[in-house]
Amino acid sequence: MFPEYDVIVVGAGHAGCEAAVAAANMGSKVMLATMNMQTIAQMSCNPAMGGVAKGQIVREIDALGGYSAFATDHSMIQFRMLNLSKGPAMWSPRAQSDRMMFAAKWRDMLEQHENIDFWQEMVTGIIVKGDRVVGVRTGMGLEIKGKAVVLTNGTFLNGIIHIGEKQFGGGRAGERASKGITEQLVELGFESGRMKTGTPPRIDGRSIDYSKLEEQPGDDVPRRFSFTDTAIPATQRPCHIGYTNPEVHNMLKTGFEKSPMFNGRIQGLGPRYCPSIEDKIDRFSERDRHQLFVEPEGWNTVEVYLNGFSSSLPEDVQFKALRLIPGFENAKMFRPGYAIEYDFFQPTQLKPTLETHLVSQLFFAGQINGTTGYEEAGAQGLIAGINAHLSVAEKDPFVLQRSDAYIGVLIDDLINKGTEEPYRMFTSRAEFRILLRQDNADLRLTPLAYQLGIKGTDTRMDRVREKESQIKDIEKLFSKLSVEPYQIESMLADKNSSPLKQKVKLHSVLLRPNIGIGDLRMAIPELDQKLSAFDEESLECAEIAMKYEGYIEKEKEMADKMRRLEGIKLKDNFDYHALPSLSMEARVKLSNQKPRTIGQASRISGIRPADISVLLVHMGR
Repeated sequence: MFPEYDVIVVGAGHAGCEAAVAAANMGSKVMLATMNMQTIAQMSCNPAMGGVAKGQIVREIDALGGYSAFATDHSMIQFRMLNLSKGPAMWSPRAQSDRMMFAAKWRDMLEQHENIDFWQEMVTGIIVKGDRVVGVRTGMGLEIKGKAVVLTNGTFLNGIIHIGEKQFGGGRAGERASKGITEQLVELGFESGRMKTGTPPRIDGRSIDYSKLEEQPGDDVPRRFSFTDTAIPATQRPCHIGYTNPEVHNMLKTGFEKSPMFNGRIQGLGPRYCPSIEDKIDRFSERDRHQLFVEPEGWNTVEVYLNGFSSSLPEDVQFKALRLIPGFENAKMFRPGYAIEYDFFQPTQLKPTLETHLVSQLFFAGQINGTTGYEEAGAQGLIAGINAHLSVAEKDPFVLQRSDAYIGVLIDDLINKGTEEPYRMFTSRAEFRILLRQDNADLRLTPLAYQLGIKGTDTRMDRVREKESQIKDIEKLFSKLSVEPYQIESMLADKNSSPLKQKVKLHSVLLRPNIGIGDLRMAIPELDQKLSAFDEESLECAEIAMKYEGYIEKEKEMADKMRRLEGIKLKDNFDYHALPSLSMEARVKLSNQKPRTIGQASRISGIRPADISVLLVHMGR
């Protein structure tokens, strides 16, 4: 019935979709198996992509040939660049999406791909011969043969939905849980655990009094996520901000005794950085209000997502508390919020390629690895799909270092440190933030995608070369062009910057705080005319490169030092127990996690500098 596939992807959420297109764009014949073809790439939680550090990840996915940015730009209803008041390392794009358009665009792109087939049914297990996966088994007993398998099961593995004292099996509202895979993997020797996440009630926007809320418009000049020429929306929909109050909190507290989070029915840990409203009230009891973001679900729907009000309290308590929020006095709910508990597998059981140590050609990506967020899931799916193809083709693996991308930081953290709570990316997790900006993701990563031969990256590479050329020309212009004091004296005065005493190069003026290329263009018509030949993307990149040159060089030196440790390879069969000078904790953790390099070993939780010194001495370093 089925041919043998190169790569089988189980699950069609954000990780599964990116895994499927990554492998397919490299030439693999892919089977994408999902329990429901109608929920491919569904935005199960908030209708948005990007945000702090997450926006960088979406741009990195795009630079590597992934499709998340295409779907985001196609479905965008609002765009905001966050953290513009901070340095460029912190700038993070975020877009509200029309959730139905987002999923529809993803499905259309997948269906248009000649290398991707689909099968709608629950996958209940993998087929293993020796220590190698050779396919999957479905609920109807069908066997689909594949040379590599990528598991992207999301919250469906033995998922349980909690609403107050009610609980029922499910991987998402209205969808059943996935059974069988966890039990088989545990039998094979994998370590599993439980995690939880939650979602807020969905509200009928017609019943909200927006006059009592603060409007949050998009940027005056919206941008795109993709580095290609995707469309930018001509109009945007506003979001709104509301607040809880002591009356809301007191009403919510009446349901605490029935809360599965407080009475012990939920065993899994939830995301610390995105807690439920009852958790916030309990942990921050000194606060008399919490901020809520009122986010539309699309262009042509009245459904609203109440970001910040996730809850697993009884539905009647949620409803009563909701109506005590200013602007929500007459609110109608489409459905209550709920918590969902599901299985995950410690990511320390994975290689940097996201292939498992125990079973070759088997890859994990997304929430199965203990992460949270569409962006983190999509990034893992992309890397798993690329490496699944490479493993089948018997080619060298593709691994991003921490200095290459936020994606590299994400995977390095997971496989070396593991996680006890849903892992979420932040800019603070990356030690090379000034190198890993959102504006230069294409310059960093598209050449790597081009070398891998990912479909479509040849034209992208032409754009990168043009962008690099423009940046060099802009930097050369600023280093050669001089400015007289009189030309910019009024501008400098407006900026509270000291006046020039003599003619200087424009580059030196640009290094001043609060002085940007835009300010200089307005003050110097000659410069404005010369810069009109360059696009805004290149101008932004060039400005950052010039203003932060010293910081960038310092981070590059640090990255080079780290790469030297990454260049010292460790063998998979290295006998750490034969080195008595290593601490016992180091011997156990190094034996279990099998780091590929000294650099990776140094980042494993519990490994001390003294342990690294022992390894270096043993290796003659």
